Amino acid sequence: MSNNTRLSESQARGVRYARELEGHLGWLDTFSGTALGVLATASGIYTYLGVSSLLDENGAMSVFAAIAYSVAVSVGIFVFWSYMMRLFPAVRSARARIGLMLTMGAGSLAIVAMSSWLNAAALAGSAAVEQHLAKTVQDYQVSLERAHEVALTGQSLERDVARVRQSFEDLSEQEAAGSLSGLAGRGAVFRVLRQKAAELSGLEGQISAQTPLVEASFIEGNAILSHMRALTVEPGPVEARSVEFSEQAVRLAGLITQLRQLSVAPLVERAAQDLAASVILPELDGGSAESRNDQAATISSVLEVLAQRATTLERAAQDVQALQPADDVTYTPISSADAVILYARNFVPSWAGAIAIDLLPAVLVFIVAITQNAIRGGREGAAIEDTLTLAELRAAMTAMRDVEVTLNERDVPLDPGPPIPAPRQAAE
Repeated sequence: MSNNTRLSESQARGVRYARELEGHLGWLDTFSGTALGVLATASGIYTYLGVSSLLDENGAMSVFAAIAYSVAVSVGIFVFWSYMMRLFPAVRSARARIGLMLTMGAGSLAIVAMSSWLNAAALAGSAAVEQHLAKTVQDYQVSLERAHEVALTGQSLERDVARVRQSFEDLSEQEAAGSLSGLAGRGAVFRVLRQKAAELSGLEGQISAQTPLVEASFIEGNAILSHMRALTVEPGPVEARSVEFSEQAVRLAGLITQLRQLSVAPLVERAAQDLAASVILPELDGGSAESRNDQAATISSVLEVLAQRATTLERAAQDVQALQPADDVTYTPISSADAVILYARNFVPSWAGAIAIDLLPAVLVFIVAITQNAIRGGREGAAIEDTLTLAELRAAMTAMRDVEVTLNERDVPLDPGPPIPAPRQAAE
């Protein structure tokens, strides 16, 4: 008997617990729909701002389209989560729970796809576009510095050309003194050496003339970069700044191309190839056959030296041309929505807020489901009479009296049936 009593008391406590939870759910239901509507409306507003940033036109039709889309999103979110809040806590089988869980996951992905990324664009779209501008400036700076570095490396070939020119001038002075062919003066060998020294001197002058152009282009490029950096942080609408930024990017790309063209390495390579190939041999002016033979032998030696120096210059020029060139950088204007997706990792808080405002009702669904499960657990094993409240009992008795009166009016005997027991005091 004591075991049954303890079991009854435990069941009574479970029933009281279930009724308490039902009372809380009943109170929460009075404003849950309103709260869900507010969340859906807020998401729709941010969705409207995100859609507006994607539309190229600002006419009445574009505004109407943005409003229609945002209203559809708000209604879709409200209806979807209303279904989930009603149906998911009510189902009991594991199969039904899993099915609704999968449905909730698919619906959440759809909400993120149609709303959350637009909400993120509204929250952080301008900052994301500015991030895109800043990254583009950085890419252009790297490209400009690389183009300048390669151009300066090409300019360093001037020292190699000057060294070869100086060596031929020194040889010509030695020939004038009679130290090479043995014939002092400015004969055939002297003229060959001076001919190549003059060619190298002209090449050296061409290289030297490029240096101011390289430095001027680099200075102008840095000035454009400074202006572009200022545009990324200036106050005001980012769309207007993007237009001016694009114009400056075109100018800077032209300067980088100009720096590439100012590299003298191809010029030095061609000059080195022509250095040994285009030798105008003068007439030997020795007074005797032996002298002319000496001059011819000296010229042959000079030509061998000339070929060696030309090969050295050519290799130096090829080494410069083998350097990695500056990367091609092209500024591509993007919308705020695209920028938020492209730089998503830099705007995690904005993405979290945009997704949370859409998927927060999922937490409410699980809260209601857990509470409903607890209510079922509290009523588990209790008889139906233990779960009746006084109000429900009165309503049942009133309904029975109404039925009895109706049957008496029709002269139909009423089978009273088994007596309705009074609810236990523990269940109250």
